[in-house]
Amino acid sequence: MSEENAQERTERATPKRLEEARKKGQVPRSKELSTCVVLLAACAGLLLLGDMVGQSLAAALRHGLDLSRAEVFDESALVASLHAMLFEVGMTCLPVFAIMAVAALAAPMAIGGWNFSGEALAPDLKRLNPITGFGRIFSMRGVVELGKAFGKFALVALVAAWLLWRSADELEALGSEPLQVAIGHAAQLVGVTMLALAGALLVIAAIDVPYQLWRHAQDMKMSREEVRRETKESDGSPEVKGRIRQMQQALASGRMMQDVPTADVVVVNPTHYAVALRYDDARSRAPVVVAKGTDLIAARIREIAAEHDVPIVEAPPLARALHRSVEIGNEIPVALYAAVAQILTYVYQLRAKSSR
Repeated sequence: MSEENAQERTERATPKRLEEARKKGQVPRSKELSTCVVLLAACAGLLLLGDMVGQSLAAALRHGLDLSRAEVFDESALVASLHAMLFEVGMTCLPVFAIMAVAALAAPMAIGGWNFSGEALAPDLKRLNPITGFGRIFSMRGVVELGKAFGKFALVALVAAWLLWRSADELEALGSEPLQVAIGHAAQLVGVTMLALAGALLVIAAIDVPYQLWRHAQDMKMSREEVRRETKESDGSPEVKGRIRQMQQALASGRMMQDVPTADVVVVNPTHYAVALRYDDARSRAPVVVAKGTDLIAARIREIAAEHDVPIVEAPPLARALHRSVEIGNEIPVALYAAVAQILTYVYQLRAKSSR
């Protein structure tokens, strides 16, 4: 993306953008942290198992070199002895390797978490473009990576020089020690040295991890247009939402008209409003609005009510109040009980007279 576009990206990444980036393998990663964790695990393994590993390696070396004259001139015997020695060495070092493997798998959990992406494995021909490559090298990110490399080299070199100066006497003494003791001692020296170097890398990782998190957040930023576009795609365009709303209203209107013949009365105003009420004391505590509408819908409610002999009563204030305060399917509020009761009493009296 060009610098102009990068300057336009001022909005934080949305959860959808972060999820899409994760599927592409774009998650924050710190190579310094992973290297430091694996090195610390190796140090722990050598310090805990150094004596055992040293003794086992010495035994493997002794067995590998303890050959008879016949075995020395027997090619198959030499190959078998080499295989046996390599197997013994591998089994001896396996615990240390296992600790390092666990550390390598656990390190990504500290930043970014585990993530497997097939898209990240796909070949990208753009990376073969030399112009793009030079652009990455001389970009601000390339300068930062170069500075990190020089800083890491300088810090590790200083720590290594200090360790060599401090351990010079112990290193010289290794030559006068028995083989097994010298190997175990050397393993401990290696563990201490790696621990000190890991401490130096830990300083670099403490700086690199916040930087990588910040860098990832910057890379994931979006422009306002991208945020609007994503919101539009997620929620739907206004035209589509309007069409859906119309269809929902049409369906609701169709169901509402089907309930008008079951109403006890239709209260009107007299042409602009129409509210159909039904009262069943076995199912509800108060009358329920089964249909309502204004203008054309109100006219249709009156037509259906007339076709099915549902009484139509003109009460403009009550019709407006019912239409404004009660949704379809809900009971009328307590404040309108008295007015509606008068209407229903009048309707029931008319029915009683007509049935005689």
